[in-house]
Amino acid sequence: PPVSPWRVVAVQAAVGAVVALIGWLITGRSEVAWSLLYGAATAVVPAALMARGMTSRISSMSPGSSAVSFMLWEMVKIAVSVVMLMLAPKLVQPLVWPALLVGLVVCIKIYWVALLWRRSK
Repeated sequence: PPVSPWRVVAVQAAVGAVVALIGWLITGRSEVAWSLLYGAATAVVPAALMARGMTSRISSMSPGSSAVSFMLWEMVKIAVSVVMLMLAPKLVQPLVWPALLVGLVVCIKIYWVALLWRRSK
């Protein structure tokens, strides 16, 4: 059985929160935690939008509409990610870019873990 995209999004959000907490505990700096959390959100929010779009009735009507829907939602996902990264310096004050990028990369790597979940079933 395929892995639910909502499960992947939930695990990404949980891992992002844990990474932010660990970053705060290690450094003692709240700006590191907020930057890590925003980096995680930069992966989780677009993934949730894509999961919502891909699980709608319209995207499962026919193979053609599924392919078009996938491409459309992937473009939306990339655009939202880019906009969130562009807004980061305005929304997270002071921003710690390395922490933001760590949060983003860690949450993106959850996709590989999801592949392992599918393989193990």
